Amino acid sequence: MTNPLLSHWDTPFEIAPFDQISDEDFAPALDQALAAHNAQIDAIASNRDAPTFDNVIGALETPCQALEQVLSVFYTVAGADSNPKRQELQRAFSPKLAAHSSAITANKALYARIKAVWDQRDELDLTEEQQRVLMLTHRSFVRGGAALEGAEDARMQEIKGRLATLGTEFTQNLLADESNWFMELSEEDLEGLPDFAIAAARAAGKEKGVDGPVVTTSRSIITPFLQFSPRRDLREKAFQAWAARGANGGKTDNREIAAEILALREERAKLLGYENFAAYKLETEMAKTPEAVRGLLMDVWGPAKARADADAVILTDIMQADGINGDLEPWDWRYYSEKRRKIEHDLDEAELKPYLQLDKMIEAAFSCANRLFGLEFAPLDIPLYHPDCRAWEVTRNGEHMAVFIGDYFARGSKRSGAWCSAMRGQAKFPEKQAPVVINVCNFAKGDPALLSYDDARTLFHEFGHALHQMLSDVTYESISGTSVARDFVELPSQLYEHWLEMPEVLSEFATHAETGEPMPKEMLDKVLGAATYDMGFQTVEYVASALVDLAFHDGAAPADPMARQAEVLAEIGMPHAITMRHATPHFAHVFSGDGYSSGYYSYMWSEVMDADAFAAFEEAGGAFDPERAKALEEHILSTGGSKDPAELYTAFRGRLPGVDALLKGRGLAAE
Repeated sequence: MTNPLLSHWDTPFEIAPFDQISDEDFAPALDQALAAHNAQIDAIASNRDAPTFDNVIGALETPCQALEQVLSVFYTVAGADSNPKRQELQRAFSPKLAAHSSAITANKALYARIKAVWDQRDELDLTEEQQRVLMLTHRSFVRGGAALEGAEDARMQEIKGRLATLGTEFTQNLLADESNWFMELSEEDLEGLPDFAIAAARAAGKEKGVDGPVVTTSRSIITPFLQFSPRRDLREKAFQAWAARGANGGKTDNREIAAEILALREERAKLLGYENFAAYKLETEMAKTPEAVRGLLMDVWGPAKARADADAVILTDIMQADGINGDLEPWDWRYYSEKRRKIEHDLDEAELKPYLQLDKMIEAAFSCANRLFGLEFAPLDIPLYHPDCRAWEVTRNGEHMAVFIGDYFARGSKRSGAWCSAMRGQAKFPEKQAPVVINVCNFAKGDPALLSYDDARTLFHEFGHALHQMLSDVTYESISGTSVARDFVELPSQLYEHWLEMPEVLSEFATHAETGEPMPKEMLDKVLGAATYDMGFQTVEYVASALVDLAFHDGAAPADPMARQAEVLAEIGMPHAITMRHATPHFAHVFSGDGYSSGYYSYMWSEVMDADAFAAFEEAGGAFDPERAKALEEHILSTGGSKDPAELYTAFRGRLPGVDALLKGRGLAAE
């Protein structure tokens, strides 16, 4: 029988036939797909015709259909619906794929042909986009070690393979810790929790096979528990488990893995002639240098820490009024911050949450995309990889633009966090193809499913990434959609969050789950008035993580990352009652792969731009100004990585941004 992963997908929009694919199909399909891709690469490298853009770069841009199909399906289910077999396959695939990628980069005949095209680039009649693809291809081969020879070349391949294995181990250890830990709650332990948190705890218990409610380390469950539970002992127990992910000793401990990853990254950078890994990594980003990154982070750290320190004094007073003496602890902050929010903003999240129904927030995200870009969304009834998933066809003026898949609920088989990925990217070469885009979140299940305001913001954030994929309009897939510099990729996602805050959006879509009534104006005013509430805390936990990440890579790799983490936090005066958003043993952004390594700062870098970009709408005709929306699509959302990010942003805004709009937007600007 034909392996469904390797056959032509005669399905609506050529979506993967998930109902026909079994875990046993992946390994043989990957072996055949890799063989097909190797044959394609060998043909390019051994071509006896003189090197040209078409027979080298264009040939490399021609996708290996088999490999794309296998990897798109496998990594979709491995992240969002894992099981022991898929984890085993992931461990086996990581070094195999790393070796495959390394072999391509190390192919001297192939690199010689790429370099020949690069050397004659000025004589070739290339389009601007072709020039960009040529530059990026040549640069990626050089940075991948293609110019290395002998022992250095061999060592580079070893390092790449080992890093792939370690990244997978780090991810799976974290998933194991997150899946295995839960805290059972008695009925008395539910005191003080709002209905939505109790419902989520009961649903989590059912998912864990427990007869009763539980707290897990899923952010959508543990955060409300820390916010609302008056039981300080249980808050401490839950928080300590959350903070200890990846650092519990035994087989799932990530601390030694982190140390080895950092050492190998430093060695890799030095083999390529860079002073350290940060210098290597940041060369291709907008920031360019570690000094620029540290400058931005410290510009924000000062105002954020001052706000957090002042807030800690107020929260300590509230805590002591409860009869608890001593220091405010990390498991106290959210609880007393919620009490303070009720006092100062009279905003009760338990009262707010029924107005933030998941289905209505999805509808809101779609509606904004329609008003801004003319996109329309129609539900699709197609087989997907999990019953929780749903799909829509995206059209504009009757033309098919994309397929959008949403996978919104937390479950034990899904890694934590939220992300956007493309099972297929947009391209026009070698033939036109429309993207298939997935948003994956970890919201608590309910009937109906209710979101916190942070959850709703996450939904808009990930949908902003999806728009970057859906509206892409370039020729080559390698530069389509979100294939941009890491510190530019968060601009569309963070910018889209602003539309959730529009009163006209909330008044239409924030309707009560039981009564259907729109959110009262007084509550709407409170929500918007509290938009920058606790921003000292949020900014401190994020910037601390970004500074630790930078310190790990800007200089010699620390033999003991935990000690280095402690040093950095001491140097910046980390407030006692706030922890890093992602401590080293569960810092998946940095250690699951190279994506955000020495690059966690990029959310803040992008926020500088998104605050300034939204100000452009406000300065024009408002949030839905058609001219600004058109410019945003033309210069940023449709262009992918076809130009340098600074050039794209300047084309949209007329200039590069400063940090002032960010500080103002976060409520941290000096008054």
